[in-house]
Amino acid sequence: MEGRAARTTAATDGAPLVGRREALRVLDAALDAAIGGSFRFLALSGDPGAGKTRLLGELAAAAGGRALPVLAGRAAEFEQQMPFAALVDALDDQLEERRPELDPATARLLSTVFPALAGTAAEAQDVPAAVPAGGTSKVPTLPAVPAATARTEATADAAAGDGGALGVARYQLHRAVRHLLERLAAGTGLVLLLDDVHWADDASIELLGYLVRHPPRARVLIGVAYRPAQASPRLATLVDVAGEHGVSVTADPFTEAEVERFLGPGVARSRCQALYEASGGNPFYLEALARGAGDGPLPEETGPGRWGALPDLGEITELPPAVRTALQVELSGLHETALLVARAAAVAADEFEPALAAAGAELPEAAALAALDDLAARDVVRPASAGRFRFRHPLVRHVVYGSAAAGWRLAAHARIAAYLAGLGAPATLRAHHVERSARYGDRSAITTLVAAARAVAPQAPATAAHWFEAALRLMPEDPEPAPGEEAADPDRPHRVGLLAELAHAQTVSGRLVEGRETTRTLLRLLPPGDHARRARAVQMCAVIERQLHRHQEARAMVLDELHRIPDPQAAAAVLLRVRLVADRLMRIDTRGAQAVLDRMPENAPDWEPGLRLAVASLRVLPAYATGRVADAGAYAEAADRLLTAAPDAHIADALDTVPWLCWTEIMMGRYDDALRHIERSTAVCRATGQASYITYLLNARARACTLLGRLEEAADAAEEATETARLLRSSEALVFGLTQQCLAASWSGEHDKALRYGEEAVAGELGAGEWWGAMAGYGRAVALINAGRHDEGAAALLDACGDPSDPKLDPSTLLSCAELLAFTESGRKEGDPARWAEIADVLGTIGVPADAGLIRLAHAHAARPADPARAAVLATEAAALLTGAGRRLEAGRAELAAGMAHHAAGDREPARARLRAAAALFEACGAAALTAQTVREQRRLGVRVAGPRPGGSGEEPFGLSPREYEIASLVAQGCTNQQVAEKLFLSVRTVETHLSRVFRKLGVSSRVGVATALDRHAAGRDA
Repeated sequence: MEGRAARTTAATDGAPLVGRREALRVLDAALDAAIGGSFRFLALSGDPGAGKTRLLGELAAAAGGRALPVLAGRAAEFEQQMPFAALVDALDDQLEERRPELDPATARLLSTVFPALAGTAAEAQDVPAAVPAGGTSKVPTLPAVPAATARTEATADAAAGDGGALGVARYQLHRAVRHLLERLAAGTGLVLLLDDVHWADDASIELLGYLVRHPPRARVLIGVAYRPAQASPRLATLVDVAGEHGVSVTADPFTEAEVERFLGPGVARSRCQALYEASGGNPFYLEALARGAGDGPLPEETGPGRWGALPDLGEITELPPAVRTALQVELSGLHETALLVARAAAVAADEFEPALAAAGAELPEAAALAALDDLAARDVVRPASAGRFRFRHPLVRHVVYGSAAAGWRLAAHARIAAYLAGLGAPATLRAHHVERSARYGDRSAITTLVAAARAVAPQAPATAAHWFEAALRLMPEDPEPAPGEEAADPDRPHRVGLLAELAHAQTVSGRLVEGRETTRTLLRLLPPGDHARRARAVQMCAVIERQLHRHQEARAMVLDELHRIPDPQAAAAVLLRVRLVADRLMRIDTRGAQAVLDRMPENAPDWEPGLRLAVASLRVLPAYATGRVADAGAYAEAADRLLTAAPDAHIADALDTVPWLCWTEIMMGRYDDALRHIERSTAVCRATGQASYITYLLNARARACTLLGRLEEAADAAEEATETARLLRSSEALVFGLTQQCLAASWSGEHDKALRYGEEAVAGELGAGEWWGAMAGYGRAVALINAGRHDEGAAALLDACGDPSDPKLDPSTLLSCAELLAFTESGRKEGDPARWAEIADVLGTIGVPADAGLIRLAHAHAARPADPARAAVLATEAAALLTGAGRRLEAGRAELAAGMAHHAAGDREPARARLRAAAALFEACGAAALTAQTVREQRRLGVRVAGPRPGGSGEEPFGLSPREYEIASLVAQGCTNQQVAEKLFLSVRTVETHLSRVFRKLGVSSRVGVATALDRHAAGRDA
């Protein structure tokens, strides 16, 4: 598996390597750590021409010497909007070879980025494959373009319609890439090198951020090289995010002595000193000056040290005048045709085919090939893979590109765009050239840019936003179509529609301020009487304002627009009132929310089905929170009927409010309904790209699964919610996710992790006065209590609850707080648990079995110090109620409380029975700390607790648990994680967790190592 390592190591040819001893030591240490099974992320930084590519080449060579496969890719200066270009450059050829090994689901996810898998995904689904998201900065092999184009056009049409074919969450794609790296590294390890990452698109940096936060569980080293002055803050901090896995290396300028060694003994010392002063010790500048000036005088200088200040992020770095002159001298020796082809190649792509350069230069392909031979002989370009070429260094391409006249470049881009269009190339490959050559008002160019933007939006919304902006710049100020007129001509982009799409792309890529401004522009364009479209735009803007913590501004905007609508019962007015209700619910102002709902009719003839569903979803919580349980149940059933019967398009219109229905159903103990609605609504979110709502649904799933004792599922859902929030750069959504991660980790017994999540959730006191901020405080308080810090936890819990007359938590969570406070008070000499048991009586909702169980448990805590026998009876009743409600985790806590109370009362046999029941529940939930506590209580009663679970084979080898041994055996048989999960009815995340423990206990770092260890054990046993 060589990938494109040869291209990187080519940098090691020619000039000697000097002055890099410490850097090489760090590189060797990182390789050794990766070979030992520890993931490493290596960041190599330095100014342009400092030798970063050369060091990557040395790293590749060292990896080859250790039998580690190397894959290498590079981002390109003039193709910075190509999504995932460096990753595709590195991995696409491997996927071509390995695609039969990938399961269909993974192949479908990866096909949205990697062109090599597009056909596989299409065959797996028997539907058109998702378009490669811009894919790579090189042009595909020309004979294959028409087939790829057919797939692209099919999926672009889908994207322009309902968006379903391309609705893959970026987080899911990130996980798929991580699993791909694990597969590529299995048995052999892997070194992935990405050069010039300062030019990579936002989607690539997001993916790298995910990989350093969730490292591949394999022997993987990821090395990236970038210019620090041009690196985005997210790129520059990746090493810090990687923590102990991160390594940083700087390519420093040469000293004067190193310059002499670099130039060799054939260059006079005075000449070396002059070159050193002119180059500032920069290796590329030094080589360019030596190559361009020969033995003659150096070009006129500006003096050393005056080039160090690079331009702001996003600008192209200017070369020092002397170096630019030296390179121009080198180019001046080229034949006119060779220089023309070089300029066309610089326009074409970072890695280009001769035919593309010929098209840009307006030459026959044979003449272009002859010119490329000349360019290769002079080392201006070098052969790359599959009959393509690359410039010997990105800075050479930079100078060649700049040497062409601006008008000629524009025409060359246009010729290349036309050539690609003639081949039927996808819009994503043409957009780069169209953007740089289109004229104002060019409808064909606008259509191409819009198609490209829609194609990449699910995976690379920042790129989509860029291309939407380019299309809007070209669009004339045509009169906007009347409502309904766009539907009559859907193929023609209109400014209003494109602004809405642009705002969405900006928002989901985390550019919230730009999204808000775009939405405000949209509102200025919409006529005052177009209430329907204005209401939707205001709704979108209000959601963005909330994400920016501008809650007052969001409310003011909604109220202002509401006052402009003459009919308060019109659908547009109701839509805005829906936003006001959701805003009040976030502040747990249920009476205010009910007051707004009271001004709305139940239904109206002009209501769209989505609006009807939105209103129905919001009616449940105010009724439940004010104690009208019968009304809440009736509203919940009505909303359930509407949601069950609604097609996906109607649900898509109500995603602002459906999460409230799901959360309320969880509070009311209607878990099956909630999870069913969450699953369907989440699928609609993904299919329509409404990522801002998916976080609330995923967190609702995490909350339900935690309450039901499905802790691994809860952790999975909360992790996805958190990662999605990080992509959105939404603090509100991030706090939601961290809170649920905190709770799932805490009940699982991972106390350090839970406290870390909890502290991050409450940092900055975000969400003060709102439900989500209070929930963060609740999550941290639970983590403190479960970690044994009861006094701190109780104080934090009281703080989260807020003023009793104006609580900031929902009734269900308040009841949980009362039960936990009764528990903590029961362990204190001066405690008053009875007070909290009485408060639990007040907070509990009649007719909700889980509430009745928690009330009994609170009273059990209160009774235990003085009357353990009564406490045992109450706790046993609580366990029965909670088991009936499906709350296995709390049922286990009630069983544990009953067992401890029976023990305190001297009833040993009932104590043993209750503790046995508690242990079974905790083990089924995955609550390790509570399981350990229960085992300790059992041993205090003289119970000998067996090590392996029933159903195991007794003493398993290597200290593996029965489940771990079962998973290891299936892995040794060649099963993938997905196949293991299906065979054992587990989640893939659970399999991954067990497998990481298997690796650690066996002392191996790959699946092959697992198979080898088990084989040796079996051979030794048989002998």
